[in-house]
This record gives sequence, structure tokens and C-alpha cells, in this order.
Amino acid sequence: MCDTVTNSLQLVGSGQIKAYAVMAADRWPAAQDVPTVDEMGLRGLYMPFWSALWAPKGTPRDVLDKLNLAVGTALADPLIRQRLADIGQQVPSPELQTQEWLGTYHRSEIEKWWPIIKAANIKAQ
Repeated sequence: MCDTVTNSLQLVGSGQIKAYAVMAADRWPAAQDVPTVDEMGLRGLYMPFWSALWAPKGTPRDVLDKLNLAVGTALADPLIRQRLADIGQQVPSPELQTQEWLGTYHRSEIEKWWPIIKAANIKAQ
């Protein structure tokens, strides 16, 4: 099964399930003993789980800027960063916390996964 770290980290830590690999280029800080897919021989099979905040199309730029500033400020707080690390979440560096970077990244994920979804005839249920 593929799962998010936040869902499975506690179960792995308690021994209820076994983690075979993380689907990332680097080992997760919260699970350093779990190898990467590259280390397991499945080079490049990366499937990052990520989160973002979205606003309705047409939201004024000044509103988006205020929201982005508030989120960036929260993510810079050491207590919040530690709490996120405790549940297996990695906080991106500030230069990756921009609307422009998110848009570029989102488009790249669509370009990567859409042909696979289409070829496999995967449908939402």
C-alpha cells in the first residue's frame, strides 16, 4: 500500500506495519531507518505527498499575498515546525512557499501523472 507518512508513521513505529521504502529520493527525517525506493532497486519511483492552500480563481493578489505571508510566518515558527516534523511532515524552504513555485510544481505533477492515469484508464470513484 502507498500511504502518507502522517497516516503510517505511528503504526510503523509501533511495529503494527512494516515500511519497505519511502517513495522519495531521500530518506524521511522522521523515518531514517526506512530505505528509499532507489535503495530498494526501484529507481525514480517517487510519489510525493504534498499539501497546499488553494483560493478561488480571481481572488485578489493582495489577499493571496496576505494569506501566503501568514502561512509562511506560521511555518517559520519553531514549535509548529517541530509539531509537523513529529508527524512526519517536511516543511519546504521559504523559496518554495510561493504561489509561483506551487503553480509550476502543480503543473509538473499533472504532466507527470496524467499520461499514466489515462493509459491505465483510472477513474475516480
